[in-house]
Amino acid sequence: MKTILQFLLCLLLTLPLSAQNHVFLETESFQDKGGWVIDQQSFVVMGSSYLMAHGMGRPVKDATTTITFPQKGKYQLWIRTKDWAPFPKGPGKFQVVVDGQPIKTIFGESGSDEWKWYSGGEIDVKSEQMKLALHDLTGFNGRCDAILFTNAPKFTPPDKPEALTAFRNKLLNLTDKPTEAGNFDLVVVGGGVAGTCAAISASRMGLKVALIQDRPVLGGNNSSEIRVHLMGDVDKNHYPKLGRIVREMDNGDPGNGNADAKEYGDARKFSIVKAEKNISLFLNTHVYKVEKKGNAIAAVIGRDIATNQEVRFTGALFSDCTGDGTLGHLAGADYRFGRESKTDTGESLAADKADDFTLGTSNLWASLERDTASSFPETPWAIPFSDEYHIDEAKADWQWETGFGNFNTITDAEKIRDHNLRAIYGNWAYLKHNKQAKYAKRELAWVAYIGGKRESRRLMGDHVLNQMDIQEGKQYPDGTVTATWTIDLHFPDAKNSKYFEGQEFFAGTKHIKVAPYTIPYRCLYSRNIPNLFMAGRNISTTHVAFGSTRVMRTCGMMGEVVGFAAYLGKKYNTSPRGVYQEHLPELMAIIKDEPTAAKP
Repeated sequence: MKTILQFLLCLLLTLPLSAQNHVFLETESFQDKGGWVIDQQSFVVMGSSYLMAHGMGRPVKDATTTITFPQKGKYQLWIRTKDWAPFPKGPGKFQVVVDGQPIKTIFGESGSDEWKWYSGGEIDVKSEQMKLALHDLTGFNGRCDAILFTNAPKFTPPDKPEALTAFRNKLLNLTDKPTEAGNFDLVVVGGGVAGTCAAISASRMGLKVALIQDRPVLGGNNSSEIRVHLMGDVDKNHYPKLGRIVREMDNGDPGNGNADAKEYGDARKFSIVKAEKNISLFLNTHVYKVEKKGNAIAAVIGRDIATNQEVRFTGALFSDCTGDGTLGHLAGADYRFGRESKTDTGESLAADKADDFTLGTSNLWASLERDTASSFPETPWAIPFSDEYHIDEAKADWQWETGFGNFNTITDAEKIRDHNLRAIYGNWAYLKHNKQAKYAKRELAWVAYIGGKRESRRLMGDHVLNQMDIQEGKQYPDGTVTATWTIDLHFPDAKNSKYFEGQEFFAGTKHIKVAPYTIPYRCLYSRNIPNLFMAGRNISTTHVAFGSTRVMRTCGMMGEVVGFAAYLGKKYNTSPRGVYQEHLPELMAIIKDEPTAAKP
């Protein structure tokens, strides 16, 4: 016993010292990102964001910062990175530059696609402040997670997830209480079209709303970062009031993957939200933790994807508009992932056997015609294309898609994106080198590095919408949003499967028409988390029905309904289910635009 106590005492005494011996830097917090971009898509796996050199084959400007040391002397340098395309070695090469002197080690070409700490050798720190730079060598998506200087003897930073998270949190001083954002009537997590519409709707009903988005722009898949057009009709509603906010945010239909970012209306969406006096907007904030009181959500904690500062949001009601069902998952909400079987649902279009197959993720791209010819590097690490199989296109459309059950759309988000990049760059290199008459003057102008997801978790509500509901056009008493999109379930393109079985990146579909149908309000709240709404592609449906409900104008109208229901939740101090059970006529009257009750 005495030995154990002595060991624990020694451990406690050495912890502050070891922290003083470490100078730790998350790269996303660099003062000047240069041409590097922040990627937070794999936060749920890594516990962190990172910087990436997304130059589409052209080296990007250095990311730079100033770092302060507690004392001068010799330090060991460690860089946390990976080789994202080790076939056998990838192109993501970069250097670390300390006070103008490049470290000899070239990072990002290790041949391993696992995130690891790599030694940069010994650094002689001669000043308490030194300049640090990440110097990209290729423009092909080199990435760096964190940098560590240590003078602790024989110290190797941890790589195992739990130990690494504890190490990060300690050196980032995240053990302290997060900043309090305040208490809200409705906390909306996810700033895509659904979440933004939910926040605006609730705000206009007089509620105090927090809108939390993990990227610097609103709109999700319809933002300039992903560039998917809005689909679904808003003019066939049984209740014409629904869709008004969607129309405000709608920037027209520029199509998928166009090169002009302005066509996707980032500024329009932002200005509409900022004009709402009842909305507090929190961009660049990834929600990763939930506090509960009983079975209800009491608060959520988000981390700034650049500064790593944490913020706590308390509220009466919450809405999961993340697409991935992230908030619901953190709170323990019932959910489904993948396809149900015919036996499970009675649907003719369901799979014969339940599995984890999901629709995939797209990274769209575009090229532009220039006045002069341009070159593009060879890409031996990319997916190989040939005269026998290549895709002769000057821009992408929805078919550029990876997933299909071969990858998990949540835990494999980085692998999916990287597989898409290998396909895009490999095909473009083939076109530039082998079809010069057509492509000599075309330049790769834009490639999405944020994935446009279609399917992941579906949170279960009191009603699970199915194929029969939508094909028969069933009208439930709580039918709200009118949906019109076909049952649109993607699958690997047959020719693509022939050449890349199990590694497909190109999709096909078969559109199955539906009559306009309404989505019951009971699909828009969790069946086991009493104060949780949901809107967007993660609502309560089967996989088959999801193929119709998932398009963004439809998802936006779901958000509008959530805002109305949240108003009633506050008015009567009740739950989302309580609104259905006790106040459904009033909810439907609001949706029908009947003058029933004044706003608070």
